[in-house]
Amino acid sequence: MRGKPAPKRKIKLDSRYGSDLVTKFINYIMLNGKKSVAERIVYGAFDYIEKKSGENGYEVWQRAMKNVSPSLEVRARRIGGSNYQVPIEVRPERRFTLASRWIIGAARGKSGKTMSRRLAEELMAAANNEGDAIKKKEDVQRMAESNRAFAHFA
Repeated sequence: MRGKPAPKRKIKLDSRYGSDLVTKFINYIMLNGKKSVAERIVYGAFDYIEKKSGENGYEVWQRAMKNVSPSLEVRARRIGGSNYQVPIEVRPERRFTLASRWIIGAARGKSGKTMSRRLAEELMAAANNEGDAIKKKEDVQRMAESNRAFAHFA
């Protein structure tokens, strides 16, 4: 590795919940630098969850993120001229990133409704251990499980 690693930047806490993770989630949703639009989408989704299910939107979001976060994933390692899919444990920062990416991707993949509504429905489904993001997590976990024989290459 050349040079030194880039420094971790401090991230501002979001205005409504005072959480840096919600700010990160908003930043993942943001397109073309339009942060106010991304905030409106996320907070709109939280409000929709509160209206629809009667639960706190922030708590549903936390439960959904916990349910979607993978504990194992596979990484390709080249050993002796052949590639092996080696299962490794996922770091906490990467867990959050993958969970966010999968939830947002599942919400963007649907059509017909506003983004905040699609995001809210995906979050509610993930909080109940169902939906496309949970399916993606289970696929990744199953892949890691089936390649457990190569764990000694890690």
